[in-house]
Amino acid sequence: MKEFADKTAVITGGASGIGFALAQLCSKRKMNIVLADIEEGALASAVQHFEDRQVNVLGLKTDVSRKKSIEALFDQAKSRFEKIHLLFNNAGVVNGGSPTPIWNLPREDWDWVMGVNLLGVLNGVQTFTSHMIEHGEEGHIVNTSSIAAFIPGAGPYGVSKSGVVMLSETLALDLKKAQAKIGASVICPGWTNTKISDSERNRPKELKSASNPEGLGLGMNSILEAGKSPEKLAEQVFESIENDRFYIFPHQGWDYLLTEHTEAMLRREGPHIFNSSAHLAKRAEGKDV
Repeated sequence: MKEFADKTAVITGGASGIGFALAQLCSKRKMNIVLADIEEGALASAVQHFEDRQVNVLGLKTDVSRKKSIEALFDQAKSRFEKIHLLFNNAGVVNGGSPTPIWNLPREDWDWVMGVNLLGVLNGVQTFTSHMIEHGEEGHIVNTSSIAAFIPGAGPYGVSKSGVVMLSETLALDLKKAQAKIGASVICPGWTNTKISDSERNRPKELKSASNPEGLGLGMNSILEAGKSPEKLAEQVFESIENDRFYIFPHQGWDYLLTEHTEAMLRREGPHIFNSSAHLAKRAEGKDV
């Protein structure tokens, strides 16, 4: 997809972080923008930001884990702009609190993280894709995963992001079989300067975790703040859209983990163990981590 002016982009998790950075690039390309987010205050601020710049923008509070909420997003986006061309299934959360073995982690943590990170992507794909194919114009779907999809030990977050990779691979193959004019990509960022470490602020009350009743964050703010900027990630995403590139790994400093993960499988060994201290040392050496 090369032409973006007057086309429409829908971005979940669009009020901050990677989603907001994607929206900024959409606006620079003269696109209509639909921002979907669960956080009402941030959503209102993001909408105001674009309205002040005379961008055609629609902001809708959306819970991506609920199919009806995504369907309402689709209906209102289609009513306002008629055709959807770019879909960014970007909303994501991570459970906070102290590290807990998965057999002891409350079901509420699994339901929340899997609901947003994996089912949220599936809901977007199932709700928007047929429309994007049927209107006959070029388009692209980008699903946000994480490098954590390839690092065992990340709990529900890693499990959900691994699912997003496979879902996206299947989506890409199905689109090719259908000879659709719709491309697909999956982005797997490493540490990025976003607020995902504080996702607990948006956890629904009915899914409050017994293992983290205070709603503590993940405690990675300082590490993430020193990570790659969302703006740089967004630029790489658009480059991939323009070149119809499927896999997007923005942090080259994490590539060795992909190799070690794959080699461990081919050797029929146990899961690769991620050494975060050694990895942080690579950042001190100026590596892109």
